[in-house]
Amino acid sequence: MEGVVINWFAVIAATLVGFVAGSLWYGPIFGKVWMKESGITKEKAEEGNMAKMLGLSFVFQFIMAYNLAMFLGDPSIGIGMGTFYGFMTGFGWIFMAFAVSHLFEQKSFKLTLIHGGYWSVVFTIMGLIISAWR
Repeated sequence: MEGVVINWFAVIAATLVGFVAGSLWYGPIFGKVWMKESGITKEKAEEGNMAKMLGLSFVFQFIMAYNLAMFLGDPSIGIGMGTFYGFMTGFGWIFMAFAVSHLFEQKSFKLTLIHGGYWSVVFTIMGLIISAWR
């Protein structure tokens, strides 16, 4: 895309922030409620292939950060708008996608708030980092 400026260090930083935020959000902050609402027991969680889950999560977060960087690639987008666009990506697309899916899956609204809130926060921070670090 012509005129798009992507700072790869910003994309990596945004990825790392999202990755760390997930460990906090689904750990000490909302971990117990998330597990209860998801129907995941501690035993079930420990059965998972942690290396695979963490590795792929990192790759997927990187792809999301890169895609957001493409949307925010116009150098005229400042920090304020970049942060706002990041929030609107997380809230307007991701949170709402979870809300629709969870309605049909008959998941609890608490779970929707946990997932949607996480992605809203992460994309807001990603938008801030990517738009600030040109």
